[in-house]
Amino acid sequence: MSTLEIKDLKVSIETDQGTKHILKGVDLTIRQGEIHAVMGPNGSGKSTLAYTIAGHPRYKVEGGSITLDGQDVLAMTVDARARAGLFLAMQYPVEIPGVAVSNFLRTAKTAIDGEAPAIRGWAGTVTQAMKNLRMDSSFASRNVNEGFSGGEKKRHEILQLELLKPSFAVLDETDSGLDVDALKIVSEGVNRAHETTNLGILLITHYTRILRYIHPDFVHVFVDGRVAEEGGPELAERLEDEGYDRYLNDGAALAGEQA
Repeated sequence: MSTLEIKDLKVSIETDQGTKHILKGVDLTIRQGEIHAVMGPNGSGKSTLAYTIAGHPRYKVEGGSITLDGQDVLAMTVDARARAGLFLAMQYPVEIPGVAVSNFLRTAKTAIDGEAPAIRGWAGTVTQAMKNLRMDSSFASRNVNEGFSGGEKKRHEILQLELLKPSFAVLDETDSGLDVDALKIVSEGVNRAHETTNLGILLITHYTRILRYIHPDFVHVFVDGRVAEEGGPELAERLEDEGYDRYLNDGAALAGEQA
């Protein structure tokens, strides 16, 4: 069973005001087949964790490690991480003018697998995956994310997830900007990938509504760049009732004591 392990991860970025330390020692272990929800207020470091795993160059790792089955993920290039089985569904998917969705998907699949998929079988697979996500077939000829609505962009992210079949997926606020119908469709796609490939999932979200459709095995509360609490699905239910005020107040009190 594959394992993605994060140990004492410390990450910073450079801003106009100088170095900003965001992750301050994160420990998290995800085994293939598990679903982990990471929740927390804005600015707590959730997206920083996602982009650090993916290899975004803006984020500087100052300490700690990320390993995939014992291999040093931080030493890998971004494309090597993808070939190793890591996938990031972005909170704000980017537009790629001049690149058709169909070409993008086949090129990505070829890069991941090391060989091009057979055209006839691949076309049928893509068509069925698009039908499952309620995507019109015309999307295949459109440029990647260009002119797509927020919901269409998120469906395209999950289309990639289903076709590329990674070992671990980091879903960075995939629920943001989705209405109820789109949320259900996207969640169904994530669940299909999980059930058919034993996908390990790190699901980053502010809210519990997506957890009504994608049921986590573990919940981690992020506050100020650290994991403030961990538990099972019942922790998400408590957050629904109580919010994050208790963690924020505890953090403010601790900061006052340290000062």
